[in-house]
Amino acid sequence: MSHLAPQAAIFSPSIARAAASTAKDWAYVDAWLRRQYAHLGQEDASHAHAHAQNRSKPTVSPPSFERNPDTLDALLALIAANEEADEERHRLAQLESAALDEVRAAEADKESRRRTTSSSNNNTSKNNGADAAPMMIHGDLLAEDLLQALDAGLSKDGLAALDALADVSLTLNTCADPASLSHRFVTLQGSAHETSHLLHRVHLLQSYLDDESARLHLFLEELRQGRQYQLPADSSAELQRTTKSMAAKLPALRRQVEALERKVGIPDLTVEEVRLDEDVYLDLLAKKKDLDARVKAFAGLPPDVEAARAELEGLRAQLREATGRRDANFEMLVERESPVKVRTSRRY
Repeated sequence: MSHLAPQAAIFSPSIARAAASTAKDWAYVDAWLRRQYAHLGQEDASHAHAHAQNRSKPTVSPPSFERNPDTLDALLALIAANEEADEERHRLAQLESAALDEVRAAEADKESRRRTTSSSNNNTSKNNGADAAPMMIHGDLLAEDLLQALDAGLSKDGLAALDALADVSLTLNTCADPASLSHRFVTLQGSAHETSHLLHRVHLLQSYLDDESARLHLFLEELRQGRQYQLPADSSAELQRTTKSMAAKLPALRRQVEALERKVGIPDLTVEEVRLDEDVYLDLLAKKKDLDARVKAFAGLPPDVEAARAELEGLRAQLREATGRRDANFEMLVERESPVKVRTSRRY
């Protein structure tokens, strides 16, 4: 940087953009202030010189003030709030104008219908003379005239009572006749009575829950502060001494276990070897159960082979005898149940 002049400014794009944005904001603020003070000057001139409309209207320039970032932020916020208020006022004015136009259009329509009805009635009466037909009456106009006459004929108390009746009917969402209103009042009274009973029950339940909660809090406090639920003062010290003594004995016990393992010679088994031994044991156990089932069939035989054979032959003879009796009984049953065929001689 030695080749630069001492007073030379270093160009920075970010600083230039910030300066341009600040200058633009100040220009916008100055223009807004000039418009506001010009408007104020015009109002003062119109009030002070109402008789001199052709003369040039004086303008009031904004006062001088300190230009710093805080002032700029405050003025920008003021401008934003002012513009928002102007937009809101403009929308409100538009709504009021639209509502006024609708009212004027409705009044003009009513007046037009009134004139049309009046002219048609006059023409009918002129054309027909004494035998004129009944006058044409418009329903909306008649209702409006009746309401106006009713409002004009009622007293202040009567108008208040009519407004109260209308408010009650609208609030209860029912007709304004006495029967409907009384029925609605009775229904609401019943609902209010049921609601009061429910509230009373809820209050009782809440009071019961509050009592139970207080009782549980007392019981919890008793558990926390009761002497029978607290350890003695010297028990913690005794437990600490026991823990320290057992921790001191633990290395000696480990050495004894290691010496016993070396003396007995416990083999180093792995989990896989234990699993294989377990599988072999389960296979042997299954074979033993099979052999036990096969040996159980020869239960009751004598241990001598010859005696066992003799007993086996005797059992076989009993089996053959029982089989013969079964066959004989079956044949007798078949002969008894079979029908007897009677032979008849054929005559020629």
